Amino acid sequence: MSDPAPETRLPLPLKTRFGAWPARVVARRTLRKALGRAGIDPRVPGPAVAADGAGAYFSGRALRWTHAGDVLEVTLHRAPCNEIGTTMLAELEALAAYVRAGAGGAQALLMHSAIERGCSAGADLRELHAGLLGRSEASPLAIAREVRGFLDRIHAVMDTLDQAPLTTVAAVHGVVFGGGFELALTADVIVADKSARFAFPELRLGLVPGFGGIPRLRRDVGNAVVRDLLLTGRSLNATRAQGVGLVSQVVGRGKALQAARGVATQATRFDADTTRLAKRFAKPLPRAELEREKDLFVEMLARPVVLDALTKFVESDDVRPYLP
Repeated sequence: MSDPAPETRLPLPLKTRFGAWPARVVARRTLRKALGRAGIDPRVPGPAVAADGAGAYFSGRALRWTHAGDVLEVTLHRAPCNEIGTTMLAELEALAAYVRAGAGGAQALLMHSAIERGCSAGADLRELHAGLLGRSEASPLAIAREVRGFLDRIHAVMDTLDQAPLTTVAAVHGVVFGGGFELALTADVIVADKSARFAFPELRLGLVPGFGGIPRLRRDVGNAVVRDLLLTGRSLNATRAQGVGLVSQVVGRGKALQAARGVATQATRFDADTTRLAKRFAKPLPRAELEREKDLFVEMLARPVVLDALTKFVESDDVRPYLP
């Protein structure tokens, strides 16, 4: 049974309490505080940050988000396909801090990709490979601690998005693999265009998904689907994903973002506390399973087969070396 998640409250919709101007002020102040907590200084060269009369805006090397009304819209834009490494993680942490601080009064969060190839190809395996090679002289215990620290950070982000007391919507297309699949699974509602394909190819690397994918997927669909995706590495197309209850709707190519915006807008029409209570009841966080997943990932990463598989991946000229 899933452990209950600690309750978090977002401010009531500020536009209904004070009018539109104070809501924008809160969005700007919340953005500045969130960036500070994530270690990002908007005064130095780096991400483009704005907090003007229109609301809050952030644009970094991996993602950007805009918040000018009731919907916080997040765009992943890191080439080649939104791989999740240290750069993406740092900016996701800034987003998570903004959400934990109240999201400036937003009532819905919409996430999508601007990369034509798809949502995300998953973890940055080249960065992981380079990191393991660079730490080859370190003790296994030191490496395990570093990996566990990274996993703790990414899980904190994923858990924040998963349990945010507002409605979260993911618009996906194309590649939704590995860590990208795990990020999509934090959303309350997934809208997919018909090009979307979902997969966990990690077993080919000698690993299990490490960003919370299996516990979250098991919460949402049947065990038969979970084991099929995990143990075969095969992908699931959008139609099949809708059939097993993973995706709420499938739309034509290029239409997912438009449809997801409609879902997000609809979700903002309800009382914020009502949404918070309903989501808390309907979407418990599988904490114990998530902790066990991190332990298993760290244990498996220490085996020689993983470095061999990562080396093969990095050296491959196959356009899709991560698929069986």
